Amino acid sequence: MMLSKNDLQQISEKCISESQIFYQLKCFETGFPFLKIINAASPEQGITIASDAQLNDLLETWEAYLKSNASILKFVPASGAASRMFKDLYEFLDADYAEPKKPAEIKFITEIKNFAFYNALNECCLKNNNKSIDDLIKYGETKAIVSNLLDSNGLNYGVLPKGLLLFHTYNNEKRTPLQEHLVEGGLYASNASNEVNIHFTVSTEHRQLFENHINDTLSEYEKVLAKIFNISLSEQKPSTDTIAVDQQNQPFREDGKLVFRPGGHGALIENLNDLNADVIFIKNIDNVVPDSLKDQTVKYKKAIAGLLIKLQQKAFEYLQLLEKDNISISNFHEISLFCEKELNNIHPEINKLNESELKQYLKSKLNRPIRVCGMVKNTGEPGGGPFLTVNADGTVSTQILESSQIDLSNPTEKAKMMHSTHFNPVDLVCGVKNYKGEKFNLLQFVDKQTGFISSKSKGGKELKALELPGLWNGAMSDWNTIFVEVPIETFNPVKTVNDLLRPEHQQTR
Repeated sequence: MMLSKNDLQQISEKCISESQIFYQLKCFETGFPFLKIINAASPEQGITIASDAQLNDLLETWEAYLKSNASILKFVPASGAASRMFKDLYEFLDADYAEPKKPAEIKFITEIKNFAFYNALNECCLKNNNKSIDDLIKYGETKAIVSNLLDSNGLNYGVLPKGLLLFHTYNNEKRTPLQEHLVEGGLYASNASNEVNIHFTVSTEHRQLFENHINDTLSEYEKVLAKIFNISLSEQKPSTDTIAVDQQNQPFREDGKLVFRPGGHGALIENLNDLNADVIFIKNIDNVVPDSLKDQTVKYKKAIAGLLIKLQQKAFEYLQLLEKDNISISNFHEISLFCEKELNNIHPEINKLNESELKQYLKSKLNRPIRVCGMVKNTGEPGGGPFLTVNADGTVSTQILESSQIDLSNPTEKAKMMHSTHFNPVDLVCGVKNYKGEKFNLLQFVDKQTGFISSKSKGGKELKALELPGLWNGAMSDWNTIFVEVPIETFNPVKTVNDLLRPEHQQTR
């Protein structure tokens, strides 16, 4: 397929190479292979369940590390718009009935006073309709309430990012998820100088709103929490956008121009790679709880970070030992056991390797980024989560998979997924420097064969979209990955507006 001069100009403006475009087009034609699963990770193999004594030890390890000169950062993907939170309310606005009928609609209206944004919404209703929320309900004008919540002449929540919505009510304030992340970060990621480094990834159109909110918030929070916050923002790079195609896998065009789409959260590996820190926590913007429930979250964040430090320090010691010319058989055995039992790297034929091959294998597995991932017990239908999979080199390791990476048409593979006991809440802590203190180039550890192809539409026409390997999936495929069970109480995402009515988000008063 030939690209026109206009195509090449458009590609160049996005800082995308021609070879990247042809690679993406080839991916549409060939698709992505399913990963070969050994089994779902479990407490018997691959998931650690820490005892109380072990937890205390890990907490002590992390507290000691906080007193060092190490740089610690919290990384929060926050570019998602909140529009999907209000799917039910948008359907209500379009419905041919005036009063709430569906359960989600009824719940929203009957419990509306429990939302943190209630007072602000009531002010909008008074301004735009000359009626309070109570009066609008009384006179059957509930759609006006929803319009004031979602539309630009009201709170504009339909287009704002989740991070800037009012989530929680306290006696003296209403907090957004961004503010909750500041408080939470101060509780487990504050260094010896009481500095807290937090990085939010945001969309271009919302960046100024985030900057304004941060400027309005920081001085008061630094005063109350006695912390110094270093907040930084970044946007998904245009160079990580991917080309869209039609049903014949030819470039999709609109008004003669190529159509590009964001590459999904996997594109954020570039943003993560641009940051310089010894330890990086990763957590989604909407997974926050009020102060009354933060203890469990903070405890387990510190615990998985403590485990990261312990494993990383041991790996560094072994890598320094592997630099020596003469290594004893007992040392090789000790390092091999550590690599398999604690880092979950299994080589089925390790006993067949000669000394030189074994040394090289151990170096390659130890000298790479490391992440410890909290995993929560399944409470619903099994799906994506922690698995033991076969790598391209024939070794087996722990990976976080999406269900789309599993061949569900194969009864054997589907059965393995259905036996999964845990899921991924996106609760990670990462070590991104090597044993010499040098930062890894994280882009070298991405498995490009783990992308996704999805069906979308634009202008009423069907198209195919390509998503890059997910940030905690294929983008971290070649990392050392350790799973630790964490309580379900640490996972409280807000996927719909009515999730804010759950007890976990109401215990603030």
